Amino acid sequence: MKSKLLIAVLGTIIVMPAFALAQSASQSMHQAGEATENSAASAGHAIADVYHGTKTATIDTAITAKVKTALDEDAATRHEDIHVETVDGVVTLRGKVSSASVADRATHLAEQTGSVKRVRDKLKIIAAN
Repeated sequence: MKSKLLIAVLGTIIVMPAFALAQSASQSMHQAGEATENSAASAGHAIADVYHGTKTATIDTAITAKVKTALDEDAATRHEDIHVETVDGVVTLRGKVSSASVADRATHLAEQTGSVKRVRDKLKIIAAN
């Protein structure tokens, strides 16, 4: 009877670590699977962010080019020192102009350009010498 009890106890001692090891391996595999899934989701979000950022930058570059062309083709703004910057559809005009009417004209031309959401007038009026 003692030998059967001893065998049962020894068998339990031997089986328990194997069971615990199998359970631990299962948990590790599950955690690794979750980590891989989370990494894939993060990579997907990063790719989407890059795509949208690139798309926005491309649109902003096109808007800047259109505004610069409009300013260069207009008789009132052609010879003025106007710099154009576009961020997320918002155009900022900087530089020095000869009068308030030229600044107003530059702002109007930028506002009339397609895809412009808003125009920020940071132009400085400098009297001619």
